[in-house]
Amino acid sequence: MMELRNVEADLSRFRARVLVASIVVVVCFLLVASRLVYLQIVRHEDLLEQAENNRTAIVPVVPNRGLILDRNGIVLASNYSAYTLEVTPSKVSDLEQTIDALSQVLDITPRDRRRFKKLREESRSFESLPLRTRLTDEEVARFAVQRYRFPGVEIKARLFRNYPYGELASHVIGYIGRINPAEKEKLDDSDEEANYRGTDYIGKLGIEQSFETQLHGTTGVDSMETSAGGRAMRRLASSPATPGDTVKLSIDIKLQHLVEELFGDRRGALVALDPKTGEILAFVSKPTFDPNLFVEGIDSESWQALNESIDKPLLNRALRGTYPPGSTYKPFMALAALETGKRTPQQTIADPGFFMFGGHRFRDDKEGGHGSVDMYKSIVESCDTYYYMLANDLGVDTIHDQMQRFGFGELTGIDIQGEVRGLLPSTAWKRKAYRRPEQQKWYAGETISLGIGQGYNNFTMLQLASATATLANNGVKMKPHLVKEVEDILTHTPTTTTRESVGEVIAKAANIAVIKNALVGVNIEGTGAGAFRGAPYTSGGKTGTAQVVQIKQNEKYSASKTEERFRDHALFTAFAPAEDPKIALAMIVENAGFGAKYSAPIARRVFDFWLLNQYPSVEDIQAVQKGQAPAPIGKPRAVAAMPWPPGAAVAASAPAAPASATPSPR
Repeated sequence: MMELRNVEADLSRFRARVLVASIVVVVCFLLVASRLVYLQIVRHEDLLEQAENNRTAIVPVVPNRGLILDRNGIVLASNYSAYTLEVTPSKVSDLEQTIDALSQVLDITPRDRRRFKKLREESRSFESLPLRTRLTDEEVARFAVQRYRFPGVEIKARLFRNYPYGELASHVIGYIGRINPAEKEKLDDSDEEANYRGTDYIGKLGIEQSFETQLHGTTGVDSMETSAGGRAMRRLASSPATPGDTVKLSIDIKLQHLVEELFGDRRGALVALDPKTGEILAFVSKPTFDPNLFVEGIDSESWQALNESIDKPLLNRALRGTYPPGSTYKPFMALAALETGKRTPQQTIADPGFFMFGGHRFRDDKEGGHGSVDMYKSIVESCDTYYYMLANDLGVDTIHDQMQRFGFGELTGIDIQGEVRGLLPSTAWKRKAYRRPEQQKWYAGETISLGIGQGYNNFTMLQLASATATLANNGVKMKPHLVKEVEDILTHTPTTTTRESVGEVIAKAANIAVIKNALVGVNIEGTGAGAFRGAPYTSGGKTGTAQVVQIKQNEKYSASKTEERFRDHALFTAFAPAEDPKIALAMIVENAGFGAKYSAPIARRVFDFWLLNQYPSVEDIQAVQKGQAPAPIGKPRAVAAMPWPPGAAVAASAPAAPASATPSPR
């Protein structure tokens, strides 16, 4: 039996299927077309950037850090390139095992391990950290052969900072160290974030910190073509880095070396400056430290030795150490008396050897007193009784107002960070400083000791040196500064630090002349005469001895019976030549005793060097270091015979100083 098909129905079904298939094809084509439009037109820029990033890598080019020079062009901080062995902790499965295996290939010391451990604690796991630095070519080749064994470990070429004279002037120069998290966060929030890509180090102290912007330079960029494995194939484009500018200091490193040598192992500070310009010629804080220790990341043992030392080598005593000025305060007290009309130069007092006030006996330094004392004699012989009486007559607030004009208790505005204000007391200060009403009250007896630079008085050697320079400069106060000029690395154009005067003349010329004449008398016939006997120039000076602990009323101070760190400080302020001062200084030798015995001899050698170009003999230096009184004035030698460079100061681990560090005549 034959089956009949409905052709029309079959044809209709076929056409429907074709239509559905056609619609599906068209829809699919539209989807593909729309996707192509989206990828090639809408997301063209984004995808092109991704493709380019897969093909290329942007590598920051770290700039050479700028040089730091002394006033004569001697290099105090430079750079050198070396290979480092670096580990990225996040790419290493077993860090300790990897380091142990590496130690079979390269020499890795316990100090390297301790430093690496400290760096890990301060850094993030994905950062590359140096395990060994300054690899030799042989060590680089030895590791390269076995590199496949150590994923996450690689050799890198880095620039390292070098301080060729080690501990010499370390508080001035400062040092660089790895950027810590707080510094990283601060950079991320600033406009400098891009400039520190690829940079691990930043200035931490001194000039390195305060002139970081000038010294760092501008980071460059290399665009590199990379393989699928991320290996650099060729450089596509390059924007070179701009090295940091050269910072030239006002200090004379040879004078700095002389002062540090004269201090020996004793603690203290000295600031010497040019009264007419404010240029600081020497800025000494003893003891010092080796900044090279911090360049690669200081190990825990070295850090502990520095940080916990009773001598506090990391403290910049010239900038942050505050001390009672002792008798070096008396010339300024005398000037205040003249300015306020409380005394005349000829007015005398009778000194019985003490001053009685409120039932308390304020003793003079001389048993039986100085007899009849006028202003000249009060300074030349350093009569305490004269200034006990004067302080009582002036009052604390008048003293404060007069001394503030010279910068006591005020920031000098020096061009490095970290300066402290010190303490110039007043009734207003005491009301703010204490909580209880009975503590806030100023008692009249507290004023008496202010006259001889004791009591609440506490100032930095920088402040005392600046005040002395102002006095030497006939009342014109210049802003002290350490940087003489900054030279642009591209144009070689120096930007000179301006000689900035701070305010008007702060005292009458006639009154200043009276005080300067008395200060000259100190070094001719007074307490400083022993140190300056035979000097071919005229100088002014003032010795000082500052108490560290309060002595009871009925007790007599005895250095031999007092623990060394509780003994009196030895101070000295001076300027020369008296008729046209070219140098002024203030200094302190901690717990040494009398300023005439321990400080004035150092000032004499400083002046001999600066004014006469003379350098003391080895025997003379040793005598000064021992505080022999009076220290003999040895026959000076010409500065050409000065031991330079100072071999003992050069860091044993640092490379030799560059050729540009060859000393030039001052």
